[in-house]
Amino acid sequence: MDGNDGLELPVADDALPFDPDDTPIEDRDVFDLLEPAVQEWWLEEFGGFVPENDGFFTPPQEGAIPKIHEGTNTLICAPTGSGKTLASFTAIINELYRRDRASADGLENSVYCLYVSPLKSLANDIHRNLEVPLEGIESIVDDRAARSAAEGESGDRPRAGGEEMGEIRHAIRHGDTDSHERQKMLEETPHILNTTPETLAILLNSPKFREKLRTIEYVIVDEIHSLAGGKRGTHLSVSLERLEAMVDHEITRIGCSATIEPLSQVAEFLVGQREPGGAPRDYKIVDARFAREFDVELECPADDLIHASREVVQDRFYRMLHEHVQDHTNTLVFTNTRSGAERVLHNLRERFDAYDETNSGCHHGSLSKEVRQDVEGRLKDGDLEVVTSSTSLELGIDMPHVDLVVQVGSPKSVAALLQRVGRAGHRVGQTVTGRVIALDRDELLECAVMLKKADEGFVDSVSIPENAQDVAAQHVYGMAIAEIRPESEVRSILRRSYPYRNYSESEYESLVRYLTAEYAGLEDKNVYAKIWRDENDPPDGEYHYEEFPVGEPLIGKRGRLARVIYMTNIGTIPDSFTCDVRTRASDEWVGQLDEDYLDTLEKGDVFVLGGDHFEYRYRRGSKVYVDRTSARPTVPSWYSERLPLSYDLGCEILAFQRDLLEHYEAGGPSRVRAWLRGFPLDDDSVRAIARLFDHQIRYAGAESASTDERLAIEVERDREEYERRYYVHSNYGRKVNDGLSRLLAHRCAQEATANVKVAVADNGFVLSMPLNRKVDLEGIVDDLEAGRVRENLRAALSGTDLLQRYFRINATRSLMILKRYKGYEKSASEQQVSSEMLLGFAEDLEEFAVIEETYREILEDKLNVDEIEDIVAAIGSGELTVERQLLDSPTPRAFGLATLSASDVVLAEDESAALRAFHERVLEEIGEGALRGLASEE
Repeated sequence: MDGNDGLELPVADDALPFDPDDTPIEDRDVFDLLEPAVQEWWLEEFGGFVPENDGFFTPPQEGAIPKIHEGTNTLICAPTGSGKTLASFTAIINELYRRDRASADGLENSVYCLYVSPLKSLANDIHRNLEVPLEGIESIVDDRAARSAAEGESGDRPRAGGEEMGEIRHAIRHGDTDSHERQKMLEETPHILNTTPETLAILLNSPKFREKLRTIEYVIVDEIHSLAGGKRGTHLSVSLERLEAMVDHEITRIGCSATIEPLSQVAEFLVGQREPGGAPRDYKIVDARFAREFDVELECPADDLIHASREVVQDRFYRMLHEHVQDHTNTLVFTNTRSGAERVLHNLRERFDAYDETNSGCHHGSLSKEVRQDVEGRLKDGDLEVVTSSTSLELGIDMPHVDLVVQVGSPKSVAALLQRVGRAGHRVGQTVTGRVIALDRDELLECAVMLKKADEGFVDSVSIPENAQDVAAQHVYGMAIAEIRPESEVRSILRRSYPYRNYSESEYESLVRYLTAEYAGLEDKNVYAKIWRDENDPPDGEYHYEEFPVGEPLIGKRGRLARVIYMTNIGTIPDSFTCDVRTRASDEWVGQLDEDYLDTLEKGDVFVLGGDHFEYRYRRGSKVYVDRTSARPTVPSWYSERLPLSYDLGCEILAFQRDLLEHYEAGGPSRVRAWLRGFPLDDDSVRAIARLFDHQIRYAGAESASTDERLAIEVERDREEYERRYYVHSNYGRKVNDGLSRLLAHRCAQEATANVKVAVADNGFVLSMPLNRKVDLEGIVDDLEAGRVRENLRAALSGTDLLQRYFRINATRSLMILKRYKGYEKSASEQQVSSEMLLGFAEDLEEFAVIEETYREILEDKLNVDEIEDIVAAIGSGELTVERQLLDSPTPRAFGLATLSASDVVLAEDESAALRAFHERVLEEIGEGALRGLASEE
């Protein structure tokens, strides 16, 4: 569209930064949807025309505002800082403002828009995207009304009945909102209510406030990418269907997401189904994921991460980081662990005089709320030159001054990389600048592929949990508490939620049998019925509920304290605790372990605590019993903190290795280096990756490297440690490797009649057993059947600490174990003791919903059983071949597996001597001449 014909601008033409008669405005139809006062505020706030967009709006705003204006369910997917949340609020504010002006009575004392975020700390987002627009528009309306009054005219401030326009109210409500504020919201209800998934579920069962929700017309789900893949998202999805069932109109749902795939699946998760098992509700997707310019590059402190000493690598790393910080206004540094964030900040302050408490800070979830808020405020104001963080600053606060993000090590997925680096250049038109610094060779390779795939537009897919019985238990209980209703209605509400679209009758019956305590002996264990179910057809022929047909099965709540139990116990975020570690021999206390870390431990695993090595034996409640040992660690200390590599990215790394081997075969290391220079890598990274594979191939051949067509296994006989180790190069990420290693270890232990130790990483796993035991691992892998993977893996989980822990979590979520009852709060360790007493009993019950959900969650959500089935099927069909080699020392690609506890150089204890020893053996085998030849080529 050329020119400005038909567009009535609310400000003088000479106030615009362009000539409206000569400048094409691509989005003038969008601008024209806004009320004049809203138009004027937009121009004042954002300076009018945005040349790089040929209009007034960013791409997600241009796409979303008309759709929300029309009442269309919309998923907005765009990078951080591109204005997607503001787009949602602008369209809704515009409609509420228009409606308020048109009505003699104004807006009702009720909620029109619900904004749901996974974050409690909503204040920054709300201030930027809601308070500022509302205050600005109201100020403009007041000024116009004053001018009109002075001129004796009727302005747009008075509404139809002659009264002044009322304000559009908003409020934040979550678990920390005090009772006075909650009562105030009943009397003067916010038109826009901002809350969390957990609080929404409580509001749906709040007798007074739930009536205020019947007028809701819009729901915004922010940061939907962080909700969809977990049970908080599942919980929210059912809550939205319960809300939809309460109103007499269709609610417009808006989802705001950073980079995520597949968009259609996330959109269907947002909107649900009109009818159970039917097609999803109508929706539109605004895909503006790559609407910003990215300048992201991988850096490495040295081209030889083996022979460069740890001190040299650290010195170069901190010098690189210091130079980056000095070259930019505000730098945000992400590490992969909380302790890493603390250590990087400490070392910056120790090494350079440029940093102190006034201009640098640290932010992560273990710090106090006051400390985090102080750092957030100073970062937002631009007062901090550098802030280090783990994951806590991925979402939430506006950071207008951050112009560089540095990621230390691999963020484990393209989505996480884009989310983190997207915190830089947080304004439209600014380039997103990010630097990823890799400190070991495995992560170097991982990050090289990650940056290349990000540049190509690849995004990891999200996996949405399905048919979670613990979440269903909470909502069925909640619906029964809210009112007596037909069972068919309960089932329909559940099955209209995307995660329950395939929820079967047998699964529902299993759940109701648990909730009605039909199992013999359940109430003897203090697990009581939560609901009753009955047909509305009593023996005397008189039915009690005349509003329902005779014979209609109904459900209702049991117990006088049902509502209190529900309100104080619902939610999906599990409690966790630290366990005391004691020696078996002397019952000596040697320290504490985070409970999350115990997920990784099996009997015989070795870990480091307080500088000493301990072998894990067993756990009783909150106590862990160990034996002292001189054996090397099998599980690194950072294991439980770090995110797992995404399965999709792992597959891309395997495809990359195939391509690299083809280039190597065509022209050796020089050809590989030339190819790698097409990646966003610095020269040291190129040389390091080329050298890694040159040594790998010269030492053990191309077949020693796994690809998307080959699974490589190497066997090492360590006579000094008297161990036989199987290194499985399964680069599918830690979740898949955890499940696959458990499956194989279970079979190996049966065949070798010996204890098999397991160490798991993102790029593979290690099975270790005594040297005098031997198994045909290649044959065991070949014998696996895809159709029996789930059954066999379930058998391998029986009796494990992992099963005990997840049973406790699911028993608590299912309200089988109450966290809070009659004023008493049961700690996570007390919950664990209760669950251990219930587990054996529950496992003996037929199709018991809580046990079945525990296995489902572990198998599907934690161990990626579907992907393991695909891998086993590919091996069975010959699409994936298995190659086994017997070697005297690990290959270069196995160095990280052989020294797991050193695979984060910034955090872990220094095991560079072991790495150099492995490397020297490789060099001895391939010959010094080969090394000199490589050096001369470079």
